[in-house]
Amino acid sequence: KAVVSTQSTGHYYITNNLRMADLIAKMDASTAGLCLASALFGAALGYFYSIKCGAKQSSRCNTTIKMDCPKVVDSADIEDLAKGKTVYCRCWQSKKFPYCDGSHNAYNVKTGDNLGPLVINKE
Repeated sequence: KAVVSTQSTGHYYITNNLRMADLIAKMDASTAGLCLASALFGAALGYFYSIKCGAKQSSRCNTTIKMDCPKVVDSADIEDLAKGKTVYCRCWQSKKFPYCDGSHNAYNVKTGDNLGPLVINKE
């Protein structure tokens, strides 16, 4: 049978595959109380952390554009592009989507991101 031994410090050592029931039986009330309090504190901390983190805003990039569509797809024919450059939004913040209106600048400051538009040049 496994043995629980203590040093002068009162710490428990487990030898020979001690069962949890044997360990609990050898504990004094203050040690058992401390273990229980630690377990409850850890469980409460985890619960409140999960509630706080679980209540975050959605991680969606797109929160306003074509929300009724299962997938937002825009296309353009190369012949339809204006001569010069056409600038497309990649941050989902543009009020002129799919074209860029510069909204990524404020979005980048707010989020610390580094998004920019897709620029297509046609000569």
